Amino acid sequence: MRKSFALNTEPHVADIAGTELFFQPEVMGDDFLDAYVELRDGQKAKGIDLANLAEADPADVRKTTRALRLFLARQMLAESAELFLRLDVVKDGEALETFDDLDEAEAYAAKHQGARVVDALRLPTRVTVELLEWVVELYGGGGDRPTGSSSASATASRQAGKRGTGVSPSRVSTRTPGR
Repeated sequence: MRKSFALNTEPHVADIAGTELFFQPEVMGDDFLDAYVELRDGQKAKGIDLANLAEADPADVRKTTRALRLFLARQMLAESAELFLRLDVVKDGEALETFDDLDEAEAYAAKHQGARVVDALRLPTRVTVELLEWVVELYGGGGDRPTGSSSASATASRQAGKRGTGVSPSRVSTRTPGR
């Protein structure tokens, strides 16, 4: 008996309001798990309960958010990771300097009264969390797997051409007991 397995060769793309972030086609299991364990252990070490951020120290929350970005960037292609990790020190709406290290950016901002550190690619927290969930699904065993010779592959898409005139089963009204 012979079984063939396909590997993804094209990067996964996260399109965020027109900005595309490219993720590695495949990530080796141990690399992914090592990065995930680092993220989880870092969060636990800081004692941050993500379900109750109101009581957390804002500096710790910022570092946890940064750790999440670092984890996600480890799964990205280099150019996307660079954009995703870039930090700007901003004062009066103008970027003074750009960094990739949070501690360096914060030290620079501290020297310039009124300056603050912001992510170059600013995202709502919910989007960052959705990216995390998507990446865990991609590389952690679920999600979009490549199609090919594997017996678990999805069925082929319909061929292009004239659509049938039959009613889709999803549009047919069926009686359900108790309704």
